Amino acid sequence: MEIIFSPRCLEYNAIGHPEGPARVRLLKDYLERLGFPFLEPEPARDEEILAVHSPELLRRIRTGDFFDPDCPVYQNLEFYAKLAVGGAILAQKVRGFSILRPPGHHAGPNFLGGFCYLNNLAVAVKLSRKKTLIVDIDGHHGNGTEAIFLGDSLVTYVSLHRMYNYPGTGHRSYANAINVPLAPRCGGERYVEALEEALEKAGRNYEGLAISVGFDTYKEDPLASLGLEVEDYYSIGYVLGGLRLPTFCVLEGGYVPEIMGPAAHAFIMGLTEGGAGIGPKK
Repeated sequence: MEIIFSPRCLEYNAIGHPEGPARVRLLKDYLERLGFPFLEPEPARDEEILAVHSPELLRRIRTGDFFDPDCPVYQNLEFYAKLAVGGAILAQKVRGFSILRPPGHHAGPNFLGGFCYLNNLAVAVKLSRKKTLIVDIDGHHGNGTEAIFLGDSLVTYVSLHRMYNYPGTGHRSYANAINVPLAPRCGGERYVEALEEALEKAGRNYEGLAISVGFDTYKEDPLASLGLEVEDYYSIGYVLGGLRLPTFCVLEGGYVPEIMGPAAHAFIMGLTEGGAGIGPKK
């Protein structure tokens, strides 16, 4: 599996902010040592971003004309946000895993939030024009992704997330959104069981699988723990690989930096051995 990355995404930081560069730097270094091939993306173009976002949101990101305590206004923010979208677009094309930051699943058609400015995965899915199953395994509900694709006949959105947590959505399933709120620290066995149940509801008539990957479900994560161990990400990947669909992945959360690499490796190996065939090249 190609890893999509640019060192430019490590340039910005807000002191004390959970979404800092260390989490991605350690992830990149770990996968690099294991021999995964890396590709560097180009920033997404305005017309690509406007496939899912409003011109007004793009204007606000360009000018810094917004206030959200979770989303600082960084210098060169527009470039970094567009680069992360470009990473997702490239990941979709090569069936890779984009590990750029900022993340994206809380960004909706005309809103940002939760460390997210533009919805990286959503743009890539929309541009693919394929019937796609999106599975969001971040510990928070991807309210932005749901809002973008709600009612879209080409997309089914599945989210497993911690109940009664930010952003306060995803309590029920409706239309083409299958939401599975889980109890804090539910553990790996319950998580995998819930994932299998949700995939059964989603059905199998898809041309592609897009995965919002978050490792904030890890047992020691401060923001969205569901009590998972590193080895549980292998099991999650194995179940998703068993769908045997063309697959790409985009990084969302995960705020225990030292487990990002091992968790990502376990997840990728699960995908590969489950049948997706997107592991590291021999």
